[in-house]
Amino acid sequence: MTEPGLGAPGAEPDQPRSRADLFWSFTWLALQGFGGVLAVVQRELVEKKRWMTRDQFVEDWAVAQIMPGPNVVNLSMMIGGRYFGLSGALAALAGMLAAPLVVVLLLAVLYGTVAELPMAQGALRGMGAVAAGLITATGIKLIAALDNNAMGRTACLLLAALTFVAIALLRWPLLWVLLGIGGGACLWAYRVLGRTAPAPLPTPRP
Repeated sequence: MTEPGLGAPGAEPDQPRSRADLFWSFTWLALQGFGGVLAVVQRELVEKKRWMTRDQFVEDWAVAQIMPGPNVVNLSMMIGGRYFGLSGALAALAGMLAAPLVVVLLLAVLYGTVAELPMAQGALRGMGAVAAGLITATGIKLIAALDNNAMGRTACLLLAALTFVAIALLRWPLLWVLLGIGGGACLWAYRVLGRTAPAPLPTPRP
């Protein structure tokens, strides 16, 4: 059974009540986003807040991914701007940056005193493994959203595999991956959408 807000047919997403709601929601989200921010963002915005459907999240995250700057900051500004314009985008941005900035500065001071200890280095390696697991689990959870993609799940998985090979194995620069595989995917999707678009209605004669 598909949960409402997670891609259920006919399910309408909720929306933030105010700019303050945006600010505090993204503050809480940012404070949870140590290492595995993608997992946290998807859970908070889609499953809990239900400000987006799963399909909307996949589409908006793709846009945030290719824009300059941190992905989640880009996404927060997109959501804030969608509902409250420029002031909403700034409220969401402030929520993403204010409290985490204080926390990061405090952690930097603390880490500077223990950075050389083997225990601290081992803890960071362990957290890296957990973060990788969180991102992988979220990616698997979002695969179902590819069923509604114009290119189909098989083509999307093929593009994802090519991207993995290009970055992880061939070590291509990110710019070339975006221009090459990303550009090819955009052209492919454009062609598919053009082929499936309904024919225009005939113009009535006077």
